[in-house]
Amino acid sequence: MGDVMSLIEGKRARKVRLAAPDISIVIPTYNERSNIKPLVDAVSDALGDIPWEMIVVDDDSPDQTFSEVSMLAREEPRLRCLRRVGRRGLASAVIEGALVANGAVIAVMDADFQHDERILRPMFEKLIATNADIVVGTRYAEGGGIGEWDATRARMSDFATRMACMLVGNQTSDPMSGFFMVRREVFASEVYDLSQQGYKILLDIISSSHVPLKIEEVPYVFRTRQAGESKINVMVLAEFLFLIIEKLTHGLIPPRFALFSIVGGIGLAVHLTVLNSLKLFGFDFLAAQIIAIGVAMVSNFIMNNEFTYRDRRLTGLAFVAGLILFCLVCSFGALANVGVAEIAIKQVNNWSFAGLVGAIMGAVFNFSAATSLVWRRPRKRIFAAAK
Repeated sequence: MGDVMSLIEGKRARKVRLAAPDISIVIPTYNERSNIKPLVDAVSDALGDIPWEMIVVDDDSPDQTFSEVSMLAREEPRLRCLRRVGRRGLASAVIEGALVANGAVIAVMDADFQHDERILRPMFEKLIATNADIVVGTRYAEGGGIGEWDATRARMSDFATRMACMLVGNQTSDPMSGFFMVRREVFASEVYDLSQQGYKILLDIISSSHVPLKIEEVPYVFRTRQAGESKINVMVLAEFLFLIIEKLTHGLIPPRFALFSIVGGIGLAVHLTVLNSLKLFGFDFLAAQIIAIGVAMVSNFIMNNEFTYRDRRLTGLAFVAGLILFCLVCSFGALANVGVAEIAIKQVNNWSFAGLVGAIMGAVFNFSAATSLVWRRPRKRIFAAAK
């Protein structure tokens, strides 16, 4: 008992009294374990005497990034970890991190050193001096740059920036930046309108604002990743396009529903391909139709599990149970389709219109039921004890 008390007293003696943070730095992570300690040291050097805290929001990384953060936090009380189980995605991670932040200003940056932490202090000083709502770390103003990007990635970034400007105009030269600071009250006023889908949270914040925002910029040169793997893939680009669609339609078409509908369209193509292939092998129509429906349902489930609901992806026995439930849901969706189409045909006597209304009803039913029943619960992941 005495040894335990001595240990506690020793820790108390070493504990530094901390001021309330002026800046809360939110770092979304997935498999960034090796970057955490260097990043904490670099941020500490960059901010100097400005009170800060760092909130690492980790999506249950297989490399146990969360364990590394927890270990470092024992010696660095300004560091905290928010571990998310069963959820994944940069935008939602940033939102959850910002909601538990204590600083008057919330900074967002990546853990991979591609964002230059040395401009954190100039960004903060500019926000205070100009009374700005947001300060963007920009790659496209004078003094900034995209670093060692190849021509293809540069063209893709230019295209995405042009698309983003459709939403926010010329408020900033880099609406796709993932490196920015925002006042707490600005974030709080918009949090209910944010999509939480995709990777472009700055674009979401600016496009969701109901009042004009004062936005300033600090240029920086985008750096090469120091460790880990890039998270950029086709789905990231797709989610960006869905965010654009959602904002342009003022939320009428949610991103997940758009992707669910695209998967449904692909499933229809699969259905017709199987149906016509079986016809060539001499199957009668009813048997071929039943097989084609089954194949289409399974393919739709696999694609939705991999893409539409990838943040709630099912594996193992949960995958099998989810497949069975998804097929049941789709069966009821087909009944909803037929029922609504039958009502519509009696009202307007137009096959095309009735078929369209029925298809929309079936899609909405399937999406709602799949979201609330099939992909509703987080999965548990068991790790060995960290060494």
